[in-house]
Amino acid sequence: MSLEADVADLWNRYQDGLTAADATDADAAVIDEFLAALEAGEVRAAEKTGDDVTSWEANEWVKRGILLNFGLRETEAREYGGVTYYDVLPLRDTEDLGERGTRNTPDGTAIRRGAYLGSDCIMMSPSFVNMGAYVGDGTLVDSCDTVGSCAQLGENVKLGANTLIGGVLEPVEDAPVIVEDGVSLGAGCRVTSGFRVGENSIVGENTLLTPRIPVYDLVEEEVIYGHLPADRRAFTRMVESSVGDHELFEGGAYKPAVVATHVEEDTLEATQREDALRE
Repeated sequence: MSLEADVADLWNRYQDGLTAADATDADAAVIDEFLAALEAGEVRAAEKTGDDVTSWEANEWVKRGILLNFGLRETEAREYGGVTYYDVLPLRDTEDLGERGTRNTPDGTAIRRGAYLGSDCIMMSPSFVNMGAYVGDGTLVDSCDTVGSCAQLGENVKLGANTLIGGVLEPVEDAPVIVEDGVSLGAGCRVTSGFRVGENSIVGENTLLTPRIPVYDLVEEEVIYGHLPADRRAFTRMVESSVGDHELFEGGAYKPAVVATHVEEDTLEATQREDALRE
């Protein structure tokens, strides 16, 4: 059977009551093979089915395979950096990273099993990439960054320091956070709850991108939720709230929104200067 079929069979047995204590060596071999396929980039938690950033769809069987690693493994004591911690999985073996020119600086770069890092990536300390995440070629994960479970980062993405890319593991049919090729996120950005960032967009520091916050797209002159189109420069602004006339708020109340405009040439030039890090 194929790996997908093996995972589906194991998932059905798990749904019928299979536990970690009951799992056989053959069952463990299936989820080990699945983790290896994730780490090699052979399977992904989501895939793009069209030309637009909104066309990403979850690979439900892959997300089920990830969940099986939590349901069919026992928590064990493990060692990292002289510290004992408890988890169902060890951290990822990183011997393959050097072969691809990928760097992870010492004392605080943690990559969980089942995560993929492409060629010529940079992980600065401290930072963390969770299980099922995909980090494309040439992407920078800066200090104090987190890449959540199943998040999909494209090629040549730049994550500013202290940026959070949220994880979306359940429900399995929900697509995770997507950050497409060439995106630059400023320091302190938060991208959560399956939000999708279109390619070559530049997002200002401390911007929160989540489906609950409106995006005022000044290019197409429309208000959208859940995604930022390609080739946009985005930043946070405060807009009038529906409780603006509330007596507790003198002068009105405001709520955050994201404003998206054309990417300006000087903004592109500023982000391209960071390419020197890869020379």
